[in-house]
Amino acid sequence: MDKRIIATLLLLLVGASLTSCHHKVDYTPKPEAYLRFDFPAKEYQIYDTAALPFTFERATNADVNIKKNEPRDKWVDILYPDYRGVVFLSYKPMYTAEDLRGQIDTSYELLKMHFDFSSGVDERQYIDPEKRVYATTYLLKGANVASTYQFWVTDSAHHFLRGSLFLDCTPNNDSLAPVLDYLQKDLVHLLETLQWRK
Repeated sequence: MDKRIIATLLLLLVGASLTSCHHKVDYTPKPEAYLRFDFPAKEYQIYDTAALPFTFERATNADVNIKKNEPRDKWVDILYPDYRGVVFLSYKPMYTAEDLRGQIDTSYELLKMHFDFSSGVDERQYIDPEKRVYATTYLLKGANVASTYQFWVTDSAHHFLRGSLFLDCTPNNDSLAPVLDYLQKDLVHLLETLQWRK
């Protein structure tokens, strides 16, 4: 090949590489960001159906679905379609003091399944003797906990209700914290407004 052609090709190659590097790009990495949620103002309405031996106030942006309705076993889902959240409620009637101990033990065993992913548990009591509502709530901390809020509530004689909050997504509770906080407030409201039928 002719030396002039090789020199011309080299000149073009060097010129192209210099031209491509000529524009300085000012790159600034973007900071980590979390999802943005716009939450509606809290509004509640009473949920009262003859299928359940209790009533409570639910958020108006939640749907209630009774999945199982048998005398000794009732399963209810409170669905939050806008946030892909669900609160699983399970109700059992009690007939003896042993029933209460058994239900509390079962609730604790289900709660313990999340301890390996938790960095701590905030346990609280809620008591309303006038309405015979005695509850224990568990706020589980940690980025990878599947159910961050669980509770059980009883009248200590006839009724036992257990609840747990889940989001239908891979747990990343740091970024989901606003949604979890929003839904957990609804569960506190549920406990504060819960009333047994007898």
